Amino acid sequence: MAKKVLLVDDVSMFIELQKEYLQFSAVDILTARDGKEALAICQAERPVLVCMDLNMPIMNGAECCRAIKKDPQLRETNVIMITSEGKDADRRICFEAGCDDFITKPLDRNVFLETARKLLPAIDRRDKRVACHLKAKYRAVGATLSGIVLNLSQHGAYLATNHEIEHGSILDLIFALPDPYGSIIQLRGRAAWLNTKTTRRKSTMPEGFGIEFLAPDENTLKDLARYVESEPGII
Repeated sequence: MAKKVLLVDDVSMFIELQKEYLQFSAVDILTARDGKEALAICQAERPVLVCMDLNMPIMNGAECCRAIKKDPQLRETNVIMITSEGKDADRRICFEAGCDDFITKPLDRNVFLETARKLLPAIDRRDKRVACHLKAKYRAVGATLSGIVLNLSQHGAYLATNHEIEHGSILDLIFALPDPYGSIIQLRGRAAWLNTKTTRRKSTMPEGFGIEFLAPDENTLKDLARYVESEPGII
């Protein structure tokens, strides 16, 4: 039976964002809009993990977390608290309430999934990724360079290129999706891992580097999703 994860936020956009992050994880997702509703769901459904906003109406996240941790039947529930500002005072409030971990908005996909996976191994950090062969241009360290996108997901890509780049470098990438999609994809990314001549990580792949996309806009995400979902996955 799949583990249950409860997502708690009074703003539906953040609920939907977290659901998207968890789409490849073998978990059942429950949702609540305030701490009172979340506590009732915890008592009825016994989720293994709760990801909960701090500032909510009726009962805030800290009050709900404290109630969960004081209940002998629920105290083993893992709770990740989420705040909008990340102030030291917010962090202190959350940990004094007994939370197991703490992250801040705006939510970062990798941070969210890595934090959740520490508490629940069923959380999958990977996207569906598809093989492709798309000519690309990218601009990094003041130069415009070329490469080939060899695999692609909604949130990243592998770019084959013989140009060296430093880990963590920020770059602007542009490539076209094939017909019948035909969209021009332009986004900013980060060199997340290197497979270059001097830093070889996967000898079965051409030289290049993995790219993490940085905050792609909604239309770009939709275009990438349509393409990725229509192709057979390789991961």
